[in-house]
Amino acid sequence: MIIVVSLLIILMLISAIAALIFKDLISAVIAACMVSLIASILFYFLHAPDVAMAEASIGAALVTVIFIIAIRRTKRHEE
Repeated sequence: MIIVVSLLIILMLISAIAALIFKDLISAVIAACMVSLIASILFYFLHAPDVAMAEASIGAALVTVIFIIAIRRTKRHEE
């Protein structure tokens, strides 16, 4: 179990760093969504299923959809 949790934490850190490095905003939002999904898995492993479900539904799904809609509605300089 320790190995799985350690791998998830490393993957979470890699996703967070990727969200900082990406220049494209959609890619950064998807990487931030991965951080939230991994956090919800870790909450489940810590025997907090209610917190895990809230993190997955609000943090990963709802916030990601709102960010993507906001990014799509803005105009880019390249166009």
